[in-house]
Amino acid sequence: DLLDTQLSAILRASMHGPVRILIPMISHVAQINQVRARLLQIEKRLARRGIKLKGLPPLGAMIEIPSAALVADSLAKVCDFFSIGSNDLTQYTLAIDRGDDSVAELYDPYHPGVLRLIEFTVAAAWRANIPVALCGEIAGDARATQLLLGLGLRELSMSPLRLPAVKNEILKISISRASAFADEIMGKTDKTEIIG
Repeated sequence: DLLDTQLSAILRASMHGPVRILIPMISHVAQINQVRARLLQIEKRLARRGIKLKGLPPLGAMIEIPSAALVADSLAKVCDFFSIGSNDLTQYTLAIDRGDDSVAELYDPYHPGVLRLIEFTVAAAWRANIPVALCGEIAGDARATQLLLGLGLRELSMSPLRLPAVKNEILKISISRASAFADEIMGKTDKTEIIG
């Protein structure tokens, strides 16, 4: 019932400007299909009340748990866009609670396993020709900019304080050089080799 209320509010808001719907904690295709089915039902219900929509807003998946990244090819067939939540993806991939001080030093967004899940997700989005963005601490880390661009990311979400440093890196990097750099880095297994 709560989901229906929220989706209905979003659909009504879409009459006043563009919106997108991003579903968190997705783990498989059926969840997106269920949300899309609910949207279609709500659209019909609104139409019966005289509220005519101009179509449904884009529906996307938040890729923040390993199972979502591992089925990204399938998800890309039913999603209009992806957003990779790198903080949660790191936490769930490494089984590390970043809020627990006793294990916080093990939290590592540069872990090869995390980077491979990001790479796999971005590649799936490119193959399906859907937009993919990345948010989280690594998006705002200028040391990661060249790697992220090389993996195919073109949209990074970060705090405003991080923008100047990341923008400065972007202005210095060619996509071909970033791609070659990413190819080299993805063959590494040690964090010190990855971020220097």
